Amino acid sequence: MRIGILKKEMDIGKQIHELTDQISEAGMFCKSGVDAYLKGNLDSFTASLTCIRDTEKRGDMLRRSIQETLYRKTLIPESRTDVLELLENMDLLLNQFKDLISQLEIEHPVIEEEFHHDFRELLEYSVEAVEAEVRSCRAFFDDICSVADHIHKVSFWEKETDKISTRLQRAIFSREDLNLSHKMQLRFFVKQIDKIADDAEDIADRLNIYVSKRML
Repeated sequence: MRIGILKKEMDIGKQIHELTDQISEAGMFCKSGVDAYLKGNLDSFTASLTCIRDTEKRGDMLRRSIQETLYRKTLIPESRTDVLELLENMDLLLNQFKDLISQLEIEHPVIEEEFHHDFRELLEYSVEAVEAEVRSCRAFFDDICSVADHIHKVSFWEKETDKISTRLQRAIFSREDLNLSHKMQLRFFVKQIDKIADDAEDIADRLNIYVSKRML
């Protein structure tokens, strides 16, 4: 039997799915943008930046609309605080994708070709962690009993990003021909990508708590 906390509220349930769709799209735009940046294709990079900014704006509008509806219709008062916190945290993941691309556009760092593969893989795994968290979030509203099926994948991908982040930082700081400021700049972007997966895992941990409270 499927148990969803908003099973009878189809309109707001649809909005929540639309919000999580925006988060998934932001991850895809972020990957395509970073790939374009590493290839030196600035037109494609700029297009990805525009798309991800538009996605972030739509996500913010959806989140505000959901918040307003929850209060106006006095829905799920026993879980409203948890739901609002979850949606705000999910929206922060979307913002992180936008911030990463925006910061690349501002700083325009030189990323040596030997680091390209690890940068791509690091972002790929961070996006996978967010995707697993998106599925966990949807399950919380649609079929709460299946949340655990997705949450453990968030942790898996977070651990994979940690491995690549450590390897990449060691490779960066082992380059004797790079000055310290360049190494620090590259490390900043490595940590920024890694943090996306870290935050996805933190949200998954809190989601576990919300599920336990609902199942009592």
